[in-house]
Amino acid sequence: MSITCPKILIVDDDISIGNLVSRFLQKKDYIVEYANNGKTAINIFGEFKPDLVILDINLPDTLGYNLCTEMQNTSDVFVLMLTSRTDLEDKKKGFITGADDYITKPFDLEELEFRVQAILKRQRIVKSSPESLITIDNLIINPETREVKINEQVITLTTLEFDLLYFLANNPGKVWRREDLVSHVWDNNPIGDNRVVDVHIGQIRKKIEKDCNNPHFILTVRGVGYKFEV
Repeated sequence: MSITCPKILIVDDDISIGNLVSRFLQKKDYIVEYANNGKTAINIFGEFKPDLVILDINLPDTLGYNLCTEMQNTSDVFVLMLTSRTDLEDKKKGFITGADDYITKPFDLEELEFRVQAILKRQRIVKSSPESLITIDNLIINPETREVKINEQVITLTTLEFDLLYFLANNPGKVWRREDLVSHVWDNNPIGDNRVVDVHIGQIRKKIEKDCNNPHFILTVRGVGYKFEV
């Protein structure tokens, strides 16, 4: 039986770092492609169809945030942000645009591999069946197509936003602590701060709620966490 090696696209304008990471991951039996700018990355992305993108934020022709959004609007690819930015707000912005994890430069190659392994162990696609389509009031969540509609209008969510919304909606009425949501949706704590859940909940509410201050679907349970109300 043949085993398919995971495919990784590295996007970094520092060619020395790109080559170093490429050689390291190839020795670990990953299939690797490299791009040093956004335009090249998008061209390779369409043909290569990677399982994971290791993405620098500062690129000569665009920001990694923009690439992350563009890639995840057309696929369920995992994204690991690789950057010299250490500010918490920069990290939160990365997760808002759909990043699965974040590592700062300088970094240890072994740690990078551990993070790659952890990300690739996750199951992005939700098992689908005729019963798994969720319809509540004017909200429709389709896990097979990963499409969300409000009043028949398609709502664009990042990959993690969809995963979080589907998980909550698939467990209606149950109150979830932030750490439990991180465990189920992220599989690990990406920045050691469970408030990353609050950031994503806020983004989801902006897209599906009529009034974010008085949400209809995702309710806050003070002192505990969140629940999806039916």
